[in-house]
Amino acid sequence: MTTHTITITVNGEREQLDVPANMTLLQLLRERLALTGTKNGCEAGECGACTVLLDGEPVNSCMMLALEADGHEVTTVEGLARDGRLTLLQEAFIEHNAVQCGFCTPGMLISAHALLGRNRRPTEDEIKEALVGNLCRCTGYVRIIQAVRAAAERGGGR
Repeated sequence: MTTHTITITVNGEREQLDVPANMTLLQLLRERLALTGTKNGCEAGECGACTVLLDGEPVNSCMMLALEADGHEVTTVEGLARDGRLTLLQEAFIEHNAVQCGFCTPGMLISAHALLGRNRRPTEDEIKEALVGNLCRCTGYVRIIQAVRAAAERGGGR
């Protein structure tokens, strides 16, 4: 298999890696960088469990080749907290019990984080629209939406 050298910044850390041409960004994050917060749900871009930020925009990492991330900045759920402190959004998820099994939570947090980065006071409909690509089998979304709204009310989730 042909390998290519890529340089990406992941959670603020610059990485130079040799990757096979067919490796997905999801595989790179989980298998090579041990960032297992990003989940492998469907491998078809349908569930949102693998959502990460690419240059600040949410993408399904299962649908993107690692090669496509060359020269870009990637943020995973592990990169949201800074200096051991959770974001307001992460705290709101805990306070509102917006987590059941937790499998969808990283993708939900990333999508909500992106929303609050571009819209500090989203409406409930805007929150629902931002989370449309993230599936949850446990919570029914009500608590997740409440958590995002609470984070926004406290200052935009950062």
